[in-house]
Amino acid sequence: MSGPMMHEAKYWDDIGATWSPAGPHALWRAHSDAVNTALLSRWLPGTRVPRALKTDLFDEIAGEGLLELVTAHAAEVVGCDIASDVAHRARDRYPALRAVPADVRHLPFAAGAFDVVVSLSTLDHFASLGELEVALREVARVTRPGGQLFLTLDNPGNPAVALRNALPFQLLRRGGLVPYYVGATCGHARLRSILESAGFQVQEMGAVLHCPRVLAVAIGRLLERWAPTRVRGSYLRLLARYERLAAWRTRFRTGHFIAVRAVRAPAAAPAGHLAGGDGRAAQPA
Repeated sequence: MSGPMMHEAKYWDDIGATWSPAGPHALWRAHSDAVNTALLSRWLPGTRVPRALKTDLFDEIAGEGLLELVTAHAAEVVGCDIASDVAHRARDRYPALRAVPADVRHLPFAAGAFDVVVSLSTLDHFASLGELEVALREVARVTRPGGQLFLTLDNPGNPAVALRNALPFQLLRRGGLVPYYVGATCGHARLRSILESAGFQVQEMGAVLHCPRVLAVAIGRLLERWAPTRVRGSYLRLLARYERLAAWRTRFRTGHFIAVRAVRAPAAAPAGHLAGGDGRAAQPA
C-alpha cells in the first residue's frame, strides 16, 4: 500500500476505533441498516450465488450490519476495508466472514471473482471523482459477466448533501455535523454514464434515506440518552415512513443516497470471433 493510501487507512482505522454498535448514532445506524436491508432484500438474487463481495465493513462494526442478509444469498462472503483494524473487528464479530484489508481502488482479487458486489456508501469518500471512476472500473473487473452490483452513493441532488459538500469539511467536523470525511460524488445521470463506461448495464436506479438526516441524527442522539426503548422503537418507525418518498418523482431531491442495481456487461467479442471466424458480421439466415 502506497504512502497516501497508508495515511487513508490510518485515518479510517482511527475513525473506526470510535464506533461500536453500542456507541453514538445507534438509532441512526439502526435506521440506515433497516433501509439498506429492505433495499438488498428486494435486489439480491433469489438463488444462492457462489461468491459475494462487500466493499467496506463499517456497517458491521457500527451497527447490526448486513452480513447476515448477504450470507443468506451467497455461499461465500468476502468483505474488504481499507482500515485493517475495521476488517479484523468485523471478522472477530462474524467468524465466517473472510475479511481482507484492501483498497477498493486496488482490489486483490482475480478478474470475475464475484457474482455479487455490495457497495453501500463506500465510493463517496474519495477526494476526486476520478478516484470514484477508478474504483468502479476495479469493481467491474472483479465482477463476473452477468454478475450484479448493488451501489449507493451520496446524492448531490439533495440540497442538504449539496450544501454539506460545498462547505469546508473541517468546519462541519468541528460543528459536529459530519463525523468523518465525505468526498466527491455525482448525480444520477453522471453516475449512469460512469457505470456504463466501467462496463455495467444499469437495471434500476432510485434513491433511499429520505428523512432529514441532520435533524434525525440529532433527535436520535437525544433519544438514545433519555428515552425508553418503546419511544425509540416508535421513532424508528416514524423514520421508516419517509421511505415512501422513494416512489415519488421528487426522490432524487429528497433521498440522501442514489441507489443502483447494475449488471456486469459481457466483454465484447474480438472481431475474429464473429460468425465465420473471419471478421465478417453474421448474416441473417
